[in-house]
Amino acid sequence: MSKDPKFLTIAVLGGTGKEGSGLVLRWAHSGYRVLIGSRDAERAAAKASELNAVLGAEAIQGTSNEEAAAQADLVVLSVPYSAHGAILESVRDCVQGKILVDVTVPLQPPNVRTVYVPEGKAASLEAQALLGDGARVVAAFQNVGAAHLQEPFHGVDCDVLMCSDDAEAKGEVAQLVEAIPGMRAVDAGPLANAVAVEALTPVLLYINRRYKVAGAGIRITGLE
Repeated sequence: MSKDPKFLTIAVLGGTGKEGSGLVLRWAHSGYRVLIGSRDAERAAAKASELNAVLGAEAIQGTSNEEAAAQADLVVLSVPYSAHGAILESVRDCVQGKILVDVTVPLQPPNVRTVYVPEGKAASLEAQALLGDGARVVAAFQNVGAAHLQEPFHGVDCDVLMCSDDAEAKGEVAQLVEAIPGMRAVDAGPLANAVAVEALTPVLLYINRRYKVAGAGIRITGLE
């Protein structure tokens, strides 16, 4: 992956949702070419127009999940857990040889503030198993509040824990993390550790409600 954002195309599948569209907005503002993927290509195009109006530039395009994944150099999956498996199946061939950043958190509505561990232990572990060794899965961005991402001209006070069995892929995703002002990438180990990272999200959602805040985040102390 080139360090120069002009040469990288990112697809965000689920980019019409709050978290996904926030990441789209931030990366487009940082100079990346970004594609919004959706099961409804027209909905994706409408969201792209809305976000381009915020940016004042035509930096974002919307299309189907499959087309976005096929065109992209790097794919980000930010969808409800209920849609996770089906969308991965639909783009399996398109993501071979690419990094797939899985933002998905296993939640069971309406109990979204209680930790749920799925059969595969973590959404990202299930993604790797479904996609096979041809895809380079990185778990990241699960603990970032969507409300903070929606304001492209303000920094985000949050560390991003990254888990993967591919050290090079983590290094490349770290560039995306640190393209968003205020964020710091933290290597949190192998993909198996994503079980703990994903489980932090319902804890943060509980904290949000308990203390009436919009988006509690995390900081790892003791790092230089």
